[in-house]
Amino acid sequence: MKKTVLILCTGNSARSQMAEGLLRHDAGDRFEVSSAGTRPSPIRPEAIQVMQEIGVDISGHRSKSVDEFATRDFDYVLTVCDNANESCPIYPGHGTRIHHNFEDPGATAGSNEERLAAFRRIRDQIREYLRGFPPS
Repeated sequence: MKKTVLILCTGNSARSQMAEGLLRHDAGDRFEVSSAGTRPSPIRPEAIQVMQEIGVDISGHRSKSVDEFATRDFDYVLTVCDNANESCPIYPGHGTRIHHNFEDPGATAGSNEERLAAFRRIRDQIREYLRGFPPS
């Protein structure tokens, strides 16, 4: 039986979407993965692009509110930004809560290439982190 994972961020527009795509792609045989945000906003095109570069298609994902999952039970709730960790409601039935803050690549100023470089760096950091998920 697959373990269930809910990945949370503020906007559900980049970090949590990339984490959802990566965990589903790399360990979908072990985990049923969803993602949501405390204040959902449209998925960043840069996130879609850098995920496509490594063969993971998140273009069909949509940004969802954490409230959509209030009645579901999860084995793990993974927060990937400090804001979501601090503001995420606690729901009965949610199992182990794990936090790891990743820098917001959407906050990067500069040229398109500089922004994409930030998204790639965060994507790679998330992938490396998820290789050890769940932590012992």
